[in-house]
Amino acid sequence: MLDLDKKYLKELDALASEIQESEELAAYLEEEEEVYYEQLKANFEPRIEAIHERVASENPLQLIAFEKRIMQEDFEGLFLPRLLGYSVLRGELDESLKYVRPQTHFQDVLLAICNSPNFEILKKRIGQSIQMGFAFSSDIWITNLINTIENKRIRYFLQSQKLDKYRTAEGRKKGLEIYARQFRSFNYMTAEFPTNVGELKVYFASLKEFLIYRIERSLDNTSLLPFLKDFVGNKEFQGHDEHLQIMGIYACFFDLDDEYTAHLAEHFNATRKKHKSFIDSWLHFLLEMHHSSRVNLDAYADARIYNILDHSKADDLTRYYELMATVHSTGYHTEEAMEAVKTFYNQHEGRSTVNECVRMTILHYLNTFISNLEETDYPELFEITKVFTVYINIFGHEQFNLAIKHTCMAYVKRLLKHFTDKRGKDYQDIKKFVSTTFVDLNFLTEKEVVELFKTRRKRKTATS
Repeated sequence: MLDLDKKYLKELDALASEIQESEELAAYLEEEEEVYYEQLKANFEPRIEAIHERVASENPLQLIAFEKRIMQEDFEGLFLPRLLGYSVLRGELDESLKYVRPQTHFQDVLLAICNSPNFEILKKRIGQSIQMGFAFSSDIWITNLINTIENKRIRYFLQSQKLDKYRTAEGRKKGLEIYARQFRSFNYMTAEFPTNVGELKVYFASLKEFLIYRIERSLDNTSLLPFLKDFVGNKEFQGHDEHLQIMGIYACFFDLDDEYTAHLAEHFNATRKKHKSFIDSWLHFLLEMHHSSRVNLDAYADARIYNILDHSKADDLTRYYELMATVHSTGYHTEEAMEAVKTFYNQHEGRSTVNECVRMTILHYLNTFISNLEETDYPELFEITKVFTVYINIFGHEQFNLAIKHTCMAYVKRLLKHFTDKRGKDYQDIKKFVSTTFVDLNFLTEKEVVELFKTRRKRKTATS
């Protein structure tokens, strides 16, 4: 956790002073009516949120320090229910949806709420967050937390938030899906960078999730670059898969200047020498990124690695990225690229990880092309079929074929919704193409083709 920049701290101190001097707070303290607290909330929480959004965007490693300042008494409990939700969702969960580590920040925010003189109002907004936080925590941890609270009424309230429906992993999964939806539009993730191997193992998963979260949302990661540079250059970490994967995310998805690129190239290639199974681990990392819907392992990502790679080392990694350079530069649809893919592919076992990476690259191109076709562009589907037929024959891989079939069928169904005149030229051209080509490719049987183009009669309405 980093300390909060003085510019943010100054803004928060000024805002806290405004809160303490506000008419809304004075009225609330005088009348002790909830309506006045709601006015206080309406006037100041949006301003707190605006600063939180800036910190989360510009300096996300300072978020915990920011939130600790909000937890102080001069903010009167404002924004704490939202912070409680953020703290619940930041925790790393295991396969059974239990926290891997105790969530001390969740505890700190919850205790700040429980100790607030405005607890009776705040508790109306925190029930679901406590329920989910407790669902992910161990019974011992919950009991210890509740026992720190002296007020019996608050203890009973907290105890009532342990729900039986979250005792199973399936119950927790359903609860998380519903709960997380309300936070989709907010940026709240933070992380800690490890300083030794022990911390590397502990912080790795949450750090990886944090980086992917920011890439997925196209956030400005300038403030993270010095920390990633130090991480990549840490010789103690080199040789560990956790280091390789974080370095991989940094190398594939971050745009770097010449200085940072040179530093990355130095330590990427040093790790390549030091890591005993670098190629295998790297290809598995690539495959994970290919299968992820959250990041786009595209030509730019491959080019970033190609540019930092030591090409004097003639191994499978060098040959793979040279193949990718050919595919990306000449175009996956060219004879040169298809011949290069065929040669490379035949030199490796069909089910090898490196071949799967090749298939995923080609599949990404084909899926993107077909999915982006407009209905009036259907002749281009006829043309691209010649290309993916070649790749189907090269790969001889059922999952690749099924993926292409799925994308093509989705497009054909769009066409049939668009071209409804069954006597029209467009409809007949599409029908002729699907009836022959899709059957030849084993995408459809003749019976399925008939069913696809069958005219469905509308039911007659019953007459009395």
